[in-house]
Amino acid sequence: MKKNRTLFLAAVASGTMLNPLNSSMISLALHSIQKDFQLSFTTVSWLISSFYLASAVAQPVTGKIGDIFGRRKTFLGGLVLVALSAIGAPLSTTFLMLLCMRLVQSIGSSAIYPSGIALIREHIKERQASALSVLAIFASAMVALGPTIGGFLIVWGDWPAIFWVNFPFVIISFVLGWYMFPKDVKKDKDTMKRLFAHLDFLGIGFFAAGMVFFLSFLLSFEANIHYPSGLLGIIFFVLFVWRELKVKEPFIDVRIFRSQPKLALVYAQFIFLNIFFYCLFFGLPSYFQEVMGLSVETSGLLMLFMSGVSIIISTITGKWVDKMGVHQPIIVGAFLSIIGGLAFTFFFVGASYPVLGIILSIMGLSYGIGNVVLQVAMLKESPKAIIGTTSGLFQTCRYLGSILSSIVLGVIFGAEISAAKMKIVGEVLIATGFVSLCMSLWFSKETLTFYKMRRE
Repeated sequence: MKKNRTLFLAAVASGTMLNPLNSSMISLALHSIQKDFQLSFTTVSWLISSFYLASAVAQPVTGKIGDIFGRRKTFLGGLVLVALSAIGAPLSTTFLMLLCMRLVQSIGSSAIYPSGIALIREHIKERQASALSVLAIFASAMVALGPTIGGFLIVWGDWPAIFWVNFPFVIISFVLGWYMFPKDVKKDKDTMKRLFAHLDFLGIGFFAAGMVFFLSFLLSFEANIHYPSGLLGIIFFVLFVWRELKVKEPFIDVRIFRSQPKLALVYAQFIFLNIFFYCLFFGLPSYFQEVMGLSVETSGLLMLFMSGVSIIISTITGKWVDKMGVHQPIIVGAFLSIIGGLAFTFFFVGASYPVLGIILSIMGLSYGIGNVVLQVAMLKESPKAIIGTTSGLFQTCRYLGSILSSIVLGVIFGAEISAAKMKIVGEVLIATGFVSLCMSLWFSKETLTFYKMRRE
């Protein structure tokens, strides 16, 4: 049984790691791609922006497809799409073809996470938090090590190598998944036709359009703010809510946020957690190199204090949550983010390497705990029938947080990075930590009240 559990988790983890790996590896390949296709950096950077946009939309959509047509099929189908992109991208003769392959890669890797979470929820009944911590470890490791892995691959085989590297993981995940995942409940043709006919295509369209325009608006903060995109995003989201309240079988039943308010709170807190993390992940390397004058290698080693501690604490957090529940860890994680923010604001600038390591380790503790416990909380608060959809929305919140963090850094840094501006980043970290702590206390209070009422 233990062996089956390990193989099951290996199948899910080796698949779910593909999205964070490919989202982070591409950064070091942009220069080579720009040179090969003779394009501007702004044009080539669409390989990053389009991946974020497509992933933010595809995660809940593919999650819904998995909820309806089968999680195993959706998971394995996502792996096939990633494999196709790994073949097609290196063969691209135009940038448009490469961009299309990148979108296929995004959609395929996005289909894997929500289906993988649903498979764990459905088939791993014991120590679910520990199982989810495995996914968190793989994802954190890929985000942290992706640029380093990408750098080595580019030296070895130029930019096509960052697509070829997907094959080993795809093959491992597909073979293990094929044998370890129980087959989806077989549905007859009439049932499949009925399910397809009742799929809320209009609702999906409104959601997709709203998300694309809204995220485009957020991304425009880095250059010239495009207000029409923001307005169109709001209009499509309003249409989406109107549609979902009206239709009999909605894509996302928005009423769930009224009946399950703690789920909405988990999403909001996850956005703030990722603003906290990505402000550091995006901002620190530039600060280390431009202000402190450190080499790329030294900067990477310092970043390992944060990412390494995050990976280690994820395993411990999984066991902690399995034993104690989510209330204590969710509060401790938020409290540590405030401590980390205070230490960053008052002691980070000008600190010695050991002090830098301690402060970054506190940050890693906060993110590692929060990442696991909020994932578990989302799973517990989600109705079983739509866990794929809610898991997809959870990942969409990750992308919102990362994009918002880039906006925060752009506003603070402006034309240049300085020590004084890093202190302002620290104040933002304190604020996000304080908001997260307030939401954690409210979440725990509401949950404890609920269980007290049930006992009475």
